[in-house]
Amino acid sequence: MSDYITMKEIESARDAIQARITIKPEVGLILGSGLGALADEVEDPVVIPTHEIPFWPQSTVLGHKGQLVFGRLQGRNVVVLQGRTHFYEGHSISRIGLPVRVMQLLGVTTLVITNAAGGINQDFEPGDLMLLTDHISLFTMGGENPLRGPNLDEFGPRFPDMSEVYDKKLLQLALEISKEQDLDSKTGIYVCLSGPSFETPADIRFLKVIGADAVGMSTVPEAIVARHGGIRVLGISGISNKVDKKGVNVASHEEVLEAGKILVPKMIILLKGLLSRL
Repeated sequence: MSDYITMKEIESARDAIQARITIKPEVGLILGSGLGALADEVEDPVVIPTHEIPFWPQSTVLGHKGQLVFGRLQGRNVVVLQGRTHFYEGHSISRIGLPVRVMQLLGVTTLVITNAAGGINQDFEPGDLMLLTDHISLFTMGGENPLRGPNLDEFGPRFPDMSEVYDKKLLQLALEISKEQDLDSKTGIYVCLSGPSFETPADIRFLKVIGADAVGMSTVPEAIVARHGGIRVLGISGISNKVDKKGVNVASHEEVLEAGKILVPKMIILLKGLLSRL
């Protein structure tokens, strides 16, 4: 199997899914670590384990079930990816983008990408939601870009514009809902590192200097692929732990999963409000 995904592989995955569903999803949701319970809100669910889909990259991380959930949420046809894959698991960066490509062929035009992140901004606390205004991606800058390789002209141009990855209208709507529901959502810039090791104090000091508010190991590859295809994107970080003033990030994956129990109810309120007003 090549490192680079092909239209034939994307269409094969699409066809395998379409044979098992009766709806055309409008909105896609990708769930981060500890946030999988959001999928329980989907009505009349059709669940497809991702290992039954050809060419689909498999998740190996605790807290990522590895399944697609199709159904209705707030009157909208949705598909929820419950268990994403990460670069650090050994997948090529191109293959991490395959789920987004397949979602688009199935009908998705709006994508909500969630993640669990460490709070670098000292105004953030564990349990806060941060709506992404932009991102910094050090490992895609260094060459590991999900669009590397032959361009898929069927989706977008060789050199796509990334001046507005996260849709401003979706962001404004999410902020309005957050204010109405007293969620006190923050806004900020997410920095994506390759992982799986957590950051050193020196790493954190550097990330602060370049303007990052939260740090994680996902989201950006999916967002780049989505924008290449013209999909509207909303990014939401659940702040799972806080980096101290000295840059020390004493984090664990178990802590991230535990924080999800606080974050999921907030995410549900925000996403339901968003879907009802799209």
